[in-house]
Amino acid sequence: MPATFSYAGRTAQPIAQPLPTRVGGFGGPEGLAAYLREQRITHVIDATHPFAAQMSRHAIEACAQAGVPLLALQRPPWRPGPCDRWHRVPDLDAALHALPATPSRVFLAIGRQHVQPFLRRTPHWYLLRIVEPGLEVPPQRGAVVVQRGPYTLQGDLALLRTHCIEWVVAKNSGGEGGQAKLLAARALGLPVLLIERPALPPRPIAETIAEALRWLGLPAHEDFDTPRAAPRADTPPV
Repeated sequence: MPATFSYAGRTAQPIAQPLPTRVGGFGGPEGLAAYLREQRITHVIDATHPFAAQMSRHAIEACAQAGVPLLALQRPPWRPGPCDRWHRVPDLDAALHALPATPSRVFLAIGRQHVQPFLRRTPHWYLLRIVEPGLEVPPQRGAVVVQRGPYTLQGDLALLRTHCIEWVVAKNSGGEGGQAKLLAARALGLPVLLIERPALPPRPIAETIAEALRWLGLPAHEDFDTPRAAPRADTPPV
């Protein structure tokens, strides 16, 4: 079955894919619907980041306009274990205001496009991890680490210890690659502000590659029957 992989274009060096790839936006839901018609697309799988809510909404609307079936391939969210100190918040603004009033050292794992409101909150020092260089922070306000996942428990333990982190702020993205920071926070007894996923209109959802392949009418090997992302963060503390 021929397929095209679409990147939003947020990073300069996206991960290479073994199929034709396009980069950039479509011009809203109308532009995406026009693309689907022009390219005679018969199926759409929305495999965007769980927090890419605008793109997912556009896909829902565009597929409805073009009469193309849509499936969301959605990794399961993380769930707390008994030793976690998670504080769930509905959005970024709530996370910002849930931080303590006293100056704290905060690991901010939310993506570079959302850091400025936090940097303007004067009491805190922020550790920022980004996948590509280009973000600068005054030394008295924080530090920037350029690193692409998947991350490891031992690596994130070392990161949090080296920078004397007291709080972790993260999105509930799910996935094995980003789970290490939560396991490290648990091992160190650190509180976590975990931002919940944005609400989206109802749509068909698959949690495994096998489900998505079967939806396309293709055979699926049993190895693909595991979820795209491990849903639990409940391994024992280190």
